[in-house]
Amino acid sequence: MKILKRDLKHGLIVLKVTDEEDLWYLGHAIEQGDLIRGRTERKIKIGSDENAKTVRKPVTLKIKTEKVEYEPQNNSLRVLGTITEGPDDVPLGSHHSFNLETNDEISIQKEYWPKYQIKKLEEAEKEKNKILLVVFDREQAHYAILKKKGYEKLSSIKGEVQKKQLEESTTKNFYAEISKNIEEYMKRLNTSKIIIASPAFWKEYLLKELPDELKKKTITATISTGSEEGFEELLKRSELVKALEEDRAANELRAIEEVMNAIRQEKACYGLKDCEEKINIGATQKILVSNNLLKEMKEKEKYKEIDNLLQAAENTNTEIIMITSKDNTAKIDGLGGIAGVLRWKA
Repeated sequence: MKILKRDLKHGLIVLKVTDEEDLWYLGHAIEQGDLIRGRTERKIKIGSDENAKTVRKPVTLKIKTEKVEYEPQNNSLRVLGTITEGPDDVPLGSHHSFNLETNDEISIQKEYWPKYQIKKLEEAEKEKNKILLVVFDREQAHYAILKKKGYEKLSSIKGEVQKKQLEESTTKNFYAEISKNIEEYMKRLNTSKIIIASPAFWKEYLLKELPDELKKKTITATISTGSEEGFEELLKRSELVKALEEDRAANELRAIEEVMNAIRQEKACYGLKDCEEKINIGATQKILVSNNLLKEMKEKEKYKEIDNLLQAAENTNTEIIMITSKDNTAKIDGLGGIAGVLRWKA
């Protein structure tokens, strides 16, 4: 993601989608009531009676958001709403949806941008290099690090393919070499995930060579080639989305464990009423909010209440963490959808 313009005085941020992961961030940043402006296509009726025809025309529209639909399995984000601004041949008040994709530029205008949402966008703008990519077969292996725009090649090695009767021992040694290199890259680059990708069953051989600690951090994928071209194929695979989701989930889980420890030490708050009391006296150091709670408050038309509470938390320099992965939201939902770590004992 690239932030092109920031005018918080008027609640306006203009940005460009640079990769599919940005759609995840936007899916949590865009909310009901936000004004979204961008270039899109609209069906326009030309002519009348039997001569009338409908064509798709590129237009610039502004809509007032009513619903946001993010589908990670399809890497798609739809923002649905009613048109508030557009060309003369597009009726105001009619419904339209933006289907956001890579390279789209949009503006998002809110009454107020909470710091935690701006922080999410800034997080999306940073380079992410915590995932090691390995594509290979029995003859070659290539290593790369995931970057914001594609990947950065690290190195390549080749195996010695020998006669069929010696193949098993040869490949075993080659996969041990691949595993050793993975260990070294994990330590040197401090990566949190590994995706190993190969044609057929070669990845099973490599898994046997990986230490148990690395197996826990490994996701496997099937690609059609073990050559360097396999990276391009891997970037389009659902396994990459899964790895990114798991990385986020791991960060969320660490925050939840901190809350649980704080509960045992009587330095925590949970539930709306308890958290509101502690926030209002400036006692909170960190607040975790379930995405389910935000959805529930929107559906009950009480979103302003939770938004005001989080704004109050920001005013006391409280760190706000949105919990969005399925398993982790269930943990916070069990505490009332919101929980926090206190600066001192309750």
